[in-house]
Amino acid sequence: MSLASKTYKLNTGAEIPAVGLGTWLSKRGEVKDAVEWALKGGYRHIDAAAIYNNEEEVGEGIKASGVPRSEIFLTSKLWNNRRRAADVELACDESLKALGTDYLDLYLVHWPVNFKSGPSQFPHTADGKLELEDIKIAETWGAMEALLATGKVKAIGVSNFNIPRLEELLSIAKVVPAANQIEAHPFLQQPELLKYHAEKGIHITAYSPLGNNIYDKPRVLDDPDVQAIAKESGKSVAQVLIAWAVMRGTSVVPKSVTKSRIESNFEVEEISAEAFEKLNKLDKAQRYNDPIEWGFDVFGGHSEEELVKAADEYAAKNKA
Repeated sequence: MSLASKTYKLNTGAEIPAVGLGTWLSKRGEVKDAVEWALKGGYRHIDAAAIYNNEEEVGEGIKASGVPRSEIFLTSKLWNNRRRAADVELACDESLKALGTDYLDLYLVHWPVNFKSGPSQFPHTADGKLELEDIKIAETWGAMEALLATGKVKAIGVSNFNIPRLEELLSIAKVVPAANQIEAHPFLQQPELLKYHAEKGIHITAYSPLGNNIYDKPRVLDDPDVQAIAKESGKSVAQVLIAWAVMRGTSVVPKSVTKSRIESNFEVEEISAEAFEKLNKLDKAQRYNDPIEWGFDVFGGHSEEELVKAADEYAAKNKA
């Protein structure tokens, strides 16, 4: 059974396509073609963000594809330096302008951490550390909720929120997040988080489904066990990992700027129950994207000593 045409219903009633194109880490000069190829090849879900600094090219790719905007599910994200209530709609407007559209299907709070408000995406203290700011989630989320009435966004959600952070959000929210975009792959399955989302009616979109190497860790894609499962299934490793994500009930946004891989990643079919279970047994609680150099414990797994050390090392590199 093909999974490429599958959709999931959000708590708003809207349908989010199960397989989308991610644009994180896609360089300028490559993104326009990637988005155009994806949409012409059948994708109808594009994942963007202000911090990727490539939204103009994403918009150019959408325009060049010839696919009507109404047929595309487009996501963007609010970056960490725009969390004051007065900044949220302005940040959304900037993304809309860059993307060349007048609405987003989904707008996410990118991380549960706030940088100092202002024009700098990565504001620094005098000693080179990232400058954080104490802004309550109620302020940011209230502004996100207000966006719904403007028509500029069809749904709102979050990204990189764990259960305690979602609990805090839900305690003040008038609108339950439609989605939470999180890192998810066979090495990081987080079954309790998956169950929690199902109970609360919050959809999960999985990013980095193949793993990534920004922190120099071995990728899921390169794991011998995963490669063996793919070989047994007669599919590419990426196809197997994308299928696993969709079969768990999540949408997934693999990134590529290579035409053949973009096409291959969309040619996704169900894998056997045996292959699915083999992948389920590979959980290591291994997270690839954990920016402790910010000096903030996003996922609740680090000591104060670890955070201070990581922030100090970041500052030293920043000042070098």
